[in-house]
Amino acid sequence: MKERHNAVSCADLLQVYMRSCQATGPSEKILFEGVGHRDVYNITAPFMSGGRRILSGRVESRATELSEIIFFNKRGDTAWEPVADAPTFGLQDPCITLIDGQLILGGVRFPVELPGGGKSWRMEFYSGSSLNSLKAMFQGPDKMKDIRLGAMADGRVAVLTRSQGVKGGRGKIGFCIAASPDAITADLIEAAPSIEGQFIPEEWGGANEAHLLKNGLLGILGHIACFDSGGGRHYYPMSFVLDPVKKTTSPVRIIARRSDFPAGAAKRPDLADVVFSGGLVRNGAGWATLYSGLGDAEAGWLKIPDPFATFEA
Repeated sequence: MKERHNAVSCADLLQVYMRSCQATGPSEKILFEGVGHRDVYNITAPFMSGGRRILSGRVESRATELSEIIFFNKRGDTAWEPVADAPTFGLQDPCITLIDGQLILGGVRFPVELPGGGKSWRMEFYSGSSLNSLKAMFQGPDKMKDIRLGAMADGRVAVLTRSQGVKGGRGKIGFCIAASPDAITADLIEAAPSIEGQFIPEEWGGANEAHLLKNGLLGILGHIACFDSGGGRHYYPMSFVLDPVKKTTSPVRIIARRSDFPAGAAKRPDLADVVFSGGLVRNGAGWATLYSGLGDAEAGWLKIPDPFATFEA
C-alpha cells in the first residue's frame, strides 16, 4: 500500500488534539447490572437487533483476563442489563458489523494453544440474522487482534487487519478486500498489505470500526498506543479515512483522551490512561457519540465532533 504520510508520535498527535480540537460534549460512564462484581469494558456501540437497542461488552473479574462477551439492553433511563435470551461467548473485546442484513460478531479467544506448544490469542467471527442465530463464520490468524470488517459501496467487504513482528512491528493496520463475507479466510487476512506511515516504530495501533461514507470512502475508528518511560500504557481513540479504490489514507488524528471521560477505576495502574475505542454512532449535524472501554475496567460514552463529517462534504 502506497505511503502518503510521515508517521507522527502519540505525544505530537496529542499536542495537535489539545491545540485544535473542538469542544467535546457531555460524557458519562455506563452503568451495568446483572453481572455480579465483574467489570464490563471494551464495549461496542449500540446497534439494533430484533427491534431492541443492544450493545455488547467484555465481562470479567478485575484480577483475571478470562472473560466472556455478553449482550446488554438498556433498562429504564440508566442501567444496561444482560439480554435474557441472548447467547454469550467466551471471548474478549467484541466488535459488531452489519453487512447485507447479517449481524457479524467478532471477538478474541484467549488463551489458545498454538501448534508446537505455547499459548496466544486468535479472533473468531460469528454471523447470523439475529443474536440467537449466530453461527461460526471464520477464524483469524494466530496472534492477531483488531481484525475488523466493513461494508463497501460496491457490495464487497473491507477487511482491516493488524500484523505484528517482522511485518508489523508492535502493530500496523493492514487492508484488503473480500468479494463477500464468505470469502474471508485467515490466509487472506495474513496477506493483507500494511498501511505504512501511520505509527512510529516504538508505537502501535489498530482499527476498531469501519463506517461507509456517502462518497464510498471508509471512515476508520481506531486507536493509537504507546508506552511511557515507566512502562505505563497510553491508548487514544483516533480516526482516519481510507479510499478503498486508490488505497490511500488521510493522516491519523487523535479524537479523544482519558481525561475527556469521567474519572474512574483501572484494572492495573499501568492501564489508567487507556481508552479503547469501541464504536461510533454518527448523530448528524456534525456530532457523534464515541463508546469506549476505560482503563480495562469500565466503559463510557463521549459526544465528539464527527471525525468523518468533513470528508463527506
